[in-house]
Amino acid sequence: MEQWSKQQRSFAVKAFYQSGSYAAAQRRFRKNFQINGNKPVPSVNSIKLWVINFEAIGETRSRRGGSARSVRTPANIDHVRVAVERSPRRSARRQSAALGMANTSVRRILRLDLHHHPYKIQVVQAMNENDFAARRRFCQTLLDMFDENEDLVHNLWMSDEAHFHLSGFVNKQNFRYWSDENPQQLHQTPLHSSKVTVWCAMSSLGIIGPYFFENDREQAVTVNAQRNSEMLHSFFIPQLRQHGMNNETLFQQDGATSHTARVSMNVLNNVFPNRVISRNGAISWPPRSARPHSVLRFFFLW
Repeated sequence: MEQWSKQQRSFAVKAFYQSGSYAAAQRRFRKNFQINGNKPVPSVNSIKLWVINFEAIGETRSRRGGSARSVRTPANIDHVRVAVERSPRRSARRQSAALGMANTSVRRILRLDLHHHPYKIQVVQAMNENDFAARRRFCQTLLDMFDENEDLVHNLWMSDEAHFHLSGFVNKQNFRYWSDENPQQLHQTPLHSSKVTVWCAMSSLGIIGPYFFENDREQAVTVNAQRNSEMLHSFFIPQLRQHGMNNETLFQQDGATSHTARVSMNVLNNVFPNRVISRNGAISWPPRSARPHSVLRFFFLW
């Protein structure tokens, strides 16, 4: 005789889907059915079997004879495809709830049948129409320089700052777009919010940083021209010399006001004469270009 009733098996499966944990499902089972601590609850293996059966045939108990019926039918695959095309930003869990299918079944269809991947939405600053032409001119300038000197690409240091927002502005871990190829979706946000600023520079020779803009009490401070120039003097330039900088070394920074202020540019122009890639620099850095195909940190660091 079956030890656990259909109601109990169904509750255990539902508890597992809600918690994502077999141990948590056992605890919920014990509490719901008021089972004392010295009495057994369904084992992890039993709950696993019920979940497998439910996803395969829609029942918690195996059918006698024959092979298990798969939920990944052409009809269900088509239902999932249409749902994702209509709402690609809806999570797999919400898709499963809307379709009335098990979460794991929807995920299997997305990955194995539709070959979709939950691509992470990238948070960037909005661009203006004229920015695109400026970026093309900049890219062509660098390509011409690299054609003349193939080793120059290894002598380029690209810097950037990351603003770690204290308000949890976007939950990027759950910010996904289901598709069979990367849609390059962007989520635009306001430029300023409460944050901690971290600076770093990268090249093929290595990484310099991270540098946290903090006061003596390790509290986040606003990056201004004076603090930026102090960081260049006391932190970046000494470490750059240890990496073997020479009279061909290029330095890139974005167009932040603290970077392009006179006090900061004087420091850079003295160290990199005619080799500063920046707004107000010898090589103009296009505005609002902190994008994946322009800055190394998107490929590796942040």
